[in-house]
Amino acid sequence: MSIRYCIPMMAASLWAQEPPVVTPGAAGQAPSDAVRLFDGKSMDGWVTRKGEPARCDVRGGEMICRSGVGDVMTKEPHGAAQIHVEFQLPAMPDQKGQMRSNSGVYLHGRYEIQVLDSLNNPTYTNGMAGAVYGQHVPLANPSAGPGKWQSYDIVFHPPLCDATRQVVKPGSITLLFNGVLVQDHVPVMQSTGGAVTANVCEPGPLLLQDHSGFKDAPLTELRYRNIWMRPLSR
Repeated sequence: MSIRYCIPMMAASLWAQEPPVVTPGAAGQAPSDAVRLFDGKSMDGWVTRKGEPARCDVRGGEMICRSGVGDVMTKEPHGAAQIHVEFQLPAMPDQKGQMRSNSGVYLHGRYEIQVLDSLNNPTYTNGMAGAVYGQHVPLANPSAGPGKWQSYDIVFHPPLCDATRQVVKPGSITLLFNGVLVQDHVPVMQSTGGAVTANVCEPGPLLLQDHSGFKDAPLTELRYRNIWMRPLSR
């Protein structure tokens, strides 16, 4: 008895469409087609919400943001993108919950992926590290704790709008936290509080949150490095 396998016929044109060659980055380096958002040398590509020069320090290839410098965001907006961010949290054993090393990575300046020390630090689950804040609980908690470099690898697709600027398809976020899948193509239904703008049909910046404006927030020093983006088509 013979078994026949059905192989779909592909148009000849598909075989001719070679994808672009991309050289993967070595440790600490971006892929060859990536845009370096922070090169470890200056804050030239970053501003405050008021458009003023960002006040985070740059030392040893790191962006060092202390409480009070304000949110910092890229000068240039982004659309659909693959985004890589590395961060290091300070040890704050005297703090609990949302007060322990709180920051956030805002996509389009609107949708926050929470940054928090979530190692042995219970809080509400849609506000822990790796959460799409207030919307989606992470699938796992791979937090490494303070003093260690951690990473977010994000695939973001913004909402799709029609000619009347109405959303016809929600945006989505996929997130790997320290290499572990914690958000699997989840829809973004609404902007997070503190969004740069509520206009979901427009591109927005990548924003790193300063938590000092929140009631009783303690002094915090967040470190970031190796931030890059690969623009994607829809």
